[in-house]
Amino acid sequence: MDDATVASRQRQQQPASLATTKDSRAMMAELDAPLHALGFEMEELSPSRLTGRLPVTHICCQPFKVLHGGVSALVAEALASMGAHMASGYSRVAGVQLSINHFRSAALGDTVLAQAVPVHVGRSTQVWEVKLWKMDPSTGEKGPQIAESRVTLLSNLSLPEEHKRAGDALKKYASKL
Repeated sequence: MDDATVASRQRQQQPASLATTKDSRAMMAELDAPLHALGFEMEELSPSRLTGRLPVTHICCQPFKVLHGGVSALVAEALASMGAHMASGYSRVAGVQLSINHFRSAALGDTVLAQAVPVHVGRSTQVWEVKLWKMDPSTGEKGPQIAESRVTLLSNLSLPEEHKRAGDALKKYASKL
């Protein structure tokens, strides 16, 4: 599949209200540079739920032109970390364990939908569940689930002075989505 075909297929799969804009790209650049580099778009951002979508492009595919499993893990870790940071009152968090199961593939040109929700928010640890689905191109809704992960994070860690503003982008955009 050539780049023009992939781009056309992804535009057809995106509802008009979610078309990539300069503002959404700028938001992702502030929130998470690696997700931004892959083209991830955030849709919901709160301490109880984060959602977004990732167009499967050449940059996030393995040689067989399907979504790389490491990219799925990156999405899981990033969304769980953002959610845990907000749920802890913007204290520092650190991922200590990630487990991911891949059920099916997403091919070059597909769009993947992601959702992260907390399973446990405690004083010192949090556990988040992150699910990924292939988007149904005819409806724009969730299609088959492609992966599921659990991310365990330490939370309420002390925040060094030089990182006191680390949560500013989350605070800024959580109120806008």
